[in-house]
Amino acid sequence: MSYAKTLGTPSPKVAFFSMEFALTEALSIYSGGLGVLAGDFLRSARALSLPVVGIGILWGEGFSRQTIDAQGVPQDHAAPVDRSRLAREDATVEISIEGVDIPLAIYRTDAYDNVPLYLLEPVREEDRWITRRLYSSDGDDRIAQEIVLGVGGVRALEALRIHVDFHHFNEGHAVFAGLELLRRAREQLCHLSATAAGAIDHDPAMFELARHQIRKKVVFTTHTPIEAGNEKHDLDQLVRLATGLDFSRDELAQIGGDPFNMTVAGLRLCCRANAVSRLHAETARRMWRDVKGAASITAITNGVDRRIWQDPRIREATRIDASSDVALDTARRACKNDLLGEVERRSGARLDPERLLIGFARRATSYKRGTLILSDEARLRRLLEDGKVQLIFAGKAHPKDAGGIAIIGEIIAFAQRYPQSVVFLPNYDLDLGRLLTRGCDLWLNTPRRPLEACGTSGMKAAMNGVLNFSVLDGWWPEACIHGDNGWALGDDPGSDEDRVDSEPIAAESSALDEEGRRAAATARQAAVKARESAIDRRDAEAMYRELEDEIIPAYYDRSGRWREMMRASIALADRFSSDRMVRDYFRRLYVRDPSPRPVLAHDAALHEGDPG
Repeated sequence: MSYAKTLGTPSPKVAFFSMEFALTEALSIYSGGLGVLAGDFLRSARALSLPVVGIGILWGEGFSRQTIDAQGVPQDHAAPVDRSRLAREDATVEISIEGVDIPLAIYRTDAYDNVPLYLLEPVREEDRWITRRLYSSDGDDRIAQEIVLGVGGVRALEALRIHVDFHHFNEGHAVFAGLELLRRAREQLCHLSATAAGAIDHDPAMFELARHQIRKKVVFTTHTPIEAGNEKHDLDQLVRLATGLDFSRDELAQIGGDPFNMTVAGLRLCCRANAVSRLHAETARRMWRDVKGAASITAITNGVDRRIWQDPRIREATRIDASSDVALDTARRACKNDLLGEVERRSGARLDPERLLIGFARRATSYKRGTLILSDEARLRRLLEDGKVQLIFAGKAHPKDAGGIAIIGEIIAFAQRYPQSVVFLPNYDLDLGRLLTRGCDLWLNTPRRPLEACGTSGMKAAMNGVLNFSVLDGWWPEACIHGDNGWALGDDPGSDEDRVDSEPIAAESSALDEEGRRAAATARQAAVKARESAIDRRDAEAMYRELEDEIIPAYYDRSGRWREMMRASIALADRFSSDRMVRDYFRRLYVRDPSPRPVLAHDAALHEGDPG
């Protein structure tokens, strides 16, 4: 029986809006974790027979294909997008960008065990500057892309005659869908109003009534505590590009502030919002506590699709005979050999299957601290030269992120100094992600807490018996039993000392003048940098100590402790699956409520005890 039938009453129909979806390497319309989560969401919805459709963009080029040049510098190349399994719908819709009408084609796919995904693309070649490449810039094209996703997505649902009960905004990129719903609601109210002959369409009371109506149909997921990840737009630029929505500058400021913050707008346009782990929910509440009229933020922890991410041999070994050492050892050895074979094919390096293999694969950005384990080279050199550990890295940086590219360059240079024990694998994608989270022995995760919203790669590793060694951030505080199913790196997340960069970032007003704001921002940045350096030193020491004293001895201990820890790790699979996640969304977020009440700053105490 499907999960939908167990609910008793018909499930609400949901349109899931996302800038990116990762369903397959060939349809390369994703860049990282946000898209992977969205792809898993659509597959689980289909497996559970739940009424969901996806709304996204058909990008002209994939995010990037990464190579390393002769000097060890990563190079990014446009990746082709395979359209062979997309079907074009008969309907088209129209949006307006800076007063120019742009027709959009609608493509559909359900070819990857997913519920229907509808992808939008400008019909005319001259308009495809908008959708040429995912996250190509922060200029006009970024706002235009978000108009395509949001406004175009709502109009596509109407053109296809798909009625939905909830519009789910997977991050702030989809906020223009809320603005389109608000425009329609206000227009309808104006037609019904006896005073419509006047300028009622910009009447504040009518505007607020329309917003109250559409909030019942919107839910919102915030995915990152990183300030830069909570996108902002210049209000004048927004008004210029989105003239077709007919909102005044002041009205837009009421929704998203000035500058227009997409997360703030999402929180004000939805009836319910969620963060993607319990710790992230605490962080998000602190960050956005000064936003008046924001929805409450609960926690729905992310999950991953077991059908995609758990190796069938691991699943079989634990299903047939949960106590069979031979079956589990055989499956784990096969997974590791698969990875080592790919390492040799790609790099020529021949790593030792008997030695502890530590994996680190992430988007290359400073808060993930991909080079933390390299920070004390003398200490690490001893472990490498004694034959205790091997390191394998993978990851991409945004092509315009010089800092991220420098991180990858530093890892590559280190690997070149220790070619028998350290490897960097370029072009981190879904295929390589599967090999790594199945084939390593230990999965290392070193974010600066509390900046890791969730960290789903650790879930993928765990369900394959790859033990996590992670800072207690994101999902890991909910799962970690130190020394039983993995290891905690550092101290408890209840400490306040890591919270410097998660203070409120969206205050409604300030008594400071422009010069005072600049001085305050400079002082804050200096304080953050000093604290980050201290935290890095502290966490590096904790990491080396745990490796030397606990993890390495446990791996080479023949008593069976490591195997029992693998079993405990694999046992986490159902709890952190995307099937559980999607059920949680239907149970807790997609709930019909005739009167969603905004949560104001003074209500913060009401959700401090939310169990997530």
